[in-house]
Amino acid sequence: MPRHPEEPHPPESQPVSGPVDQEQTSRFDRSTLLPAGKLPQRFLRELLSQLPEPGRRLLTGPGVGEDAAVISFGATSLVAKADPVTFATDLIGWYAVHVNANDIAATGAVPKWFMPTVLLPEGTPASVVESIFAQLQDAAESIGVELIGGHTEITVGMPRPLVSGAMLGEAPASSTISTSGARPGDRIILTKGIAVEGGSLLAREFREQALTAGTHEDVIEKASNYLFEPGISVLRDAQIAVASGTVTTMHDPTEGGLASALAELSEASGNGLLVERTLVNALPECVELCDALGVDIWGLIASGALLITCTPETSSAIQRSLEAEGIAAGEIGQITDSRMPALIKEPSGSIEPLPVFARDEIARLYSRP
Repeated sequence: MPRHPEEPHPPESQPVSGPVDQEQTSRFDRSTLLPAGKLPQRFLRELLSQLPEPGRRLLTGPGVGEDAAVISFGATSLVAKADPVTFATDLIGWYAVHVNANDIAATGAVPKWFMPTVLLPEGTPASVVESIFAQLQDAAESIGVELIGGHTEITVGMPRPLVSGAMLGEAPASSTISTSGARPGDRIILTKGIAVEGGSLLAREFREQALTAGTHEDVIEKASNYLFEPGISVLRDAQIAVASGTVTTMHDPTEGGLASALAELSEASGNGLLVERTLVNALPECVELCDALGVDIWGLIASGALLITCTPETSSAIQRSLEAEGIAAGEIGQITDSRMPALIKEPSGSIEPLPVFARDEIARLYSRP
């Protein structure tokens, strides 16, 4: 069983509280030219702050780290999520269903209905359209989701296919989980490892570059299959965790990788955290591909893993239940109090700030000349 990291102590020369950083209070520069990937958190935070006060039926609304909305319908809650797939081209329909369903599952709800929007470049063969539709149907059927509508078109100026979608789920009233729920002392569990989606994308989208860099074909083939084994769905992970212990938060590490997901978890909950690098399961084929392509696995899109925070007393039970169902799980750290930042314990024993990625490592690869 993974050991608990020690409670961190801030360096004596660094106060645990003090003046707010000027960057946090100044307005984001609107003349900034934004690179591919997520909006900078500070800019997103500013935009969200301009929204009107939510209506009383909106139980969970927009916020950094909150990936799905929860709307009260009396005896039940509707959980809604919208997300595009912009990096993948191979099996893009399969990705689209699962990445949207994952954020529904992370609230403790059951994903049920999906509406994809499929945008395709001019000159797309009809066979490609048929293949994407088959992928959407196969993925939906694999997790009991119904395709209820959507939109498909050939779009001027598209360099490659893009699938976006809206997933709807359902949960009993007042039983959903938000990313803000983590509390000091909670343990942090990671399922499967990193990076399931990222490893598959590297193998499928950058195969020739990986071969040129000396990666063996067997490694590429195994990573390509990460989509199915261990798989990018976290629906079972979430259901097993909730049934096995006192879960306070679940969060799906997507664009920006594990590091960004942990930072979002810290911000949403208003607490610090400490994770230990050596406790994180880095999938070996993904590690090899990252080394060959010059990618940092901690900033690589990581759907397929699930971050779970839970009370210390139930951490072992949750891990055992997941392992019994064939889902790898390990404790990687704990939530600390609001005076502390997000920190990582390195193999040397030093405690450092959690690494920050301005954009996902896949986006950086795509932008290389």
